[in-house]
Amino acid sequence: MDSDDLGLFGPGSVTWKVHEEPILIVAGLRSLYLQALHPRAMAGVAQNSNYRADAWGRLARTATYVETTVYGTTAEAETAGARLRRLHDRLRATDPLTGEEFRIDEPDLLRWVHVTEVESFLSTARRAGLPLTDEEVDGYYTEQRRSAALVGLDPATVPGTAAEVAEYYRAVRPELRMTREAAETAIFLTAPPLPWKLSLPARLGLNLGPPRWAYLGIAGTAFGLLPGWARRMYGGLGLPTTALSADLSVRALRLAFAAVPRRYLEGPLILAAKERAARHAATTLAG
Repeated sequence: MDSDDLGLFGPGSVTWKVHEEPILIVAGLRSLYLQALHPRAMAGVAQNSNYRADAWGRLARTATYVETTVYGTTAEAETAGARLRRLHDRLRATDPLTGEEFRIDEPDLLRWVHVTEVESFLSTARRAGLPLTDEEVDGYYTEQRRSAALVGLDPATVPGTAAEVAEYYRAVRPELRMTREAAETAIFLTAPPLPWKLSLPARLGLNLGPPRWAYLGIAGTAFGLLPGWARRMYGGLGLPTTALSADLSVRALRLAFAAVPRRYLEGPLILAAKERAARHAATTLAG
């Protein structure tokens, strides 16, 4: 039955284990800092989206897409992927270095976005304290090839182990640059406009220090979790002490999230997935 379909991953997968972590909100921000260092990928975003005017809406749509691919049924995940491929298919951008027009769905660009995203999810969860064996780490990257296929990538061309991800980063680093667009994006990510409901009191002269400072703390942690070479490209410190500070911060944030009742952190897609998994388990036991 479709109603009991467990989707691309399902219970027992490393993907479900990783994505149950609310701390991945930090990982999402980390991946955006990292993605901005690719001039061609950054140009594609800057020339085809209104992310500055609708930052929170774009973030919500991206989060919903990831949640659908992870927790939705197979049909829901495939539908979401097909919708994204149709969107990418008609988008073009101009290379800021060569002036060449290019497609947004070039495999090299899709691969960059995919790898930076899944590596950010995995490394952030692990550094926050989620216990994962080396086999589980490789298992996560291998599982996420299914997500890569949804956006149009050949899974065989996508890194499927930690060693392959590390090699991919080594190979792609010569293409990365600290451009003006990357710098402007990093500044925007660090201090974006507050959502309307939070910004309204500020317009009325009321103090909104706590939300702003809380976000700055999350942004600072996300930046600190970047690889040392990426922080250096931004003009920051690539010192081990910076990484240690980020590790301590992200562990504290994970503990803070753990104190929040799960009902406030799990949306309809996750709840529906868990209900399907429970029905599947009950059917298996009964059979």
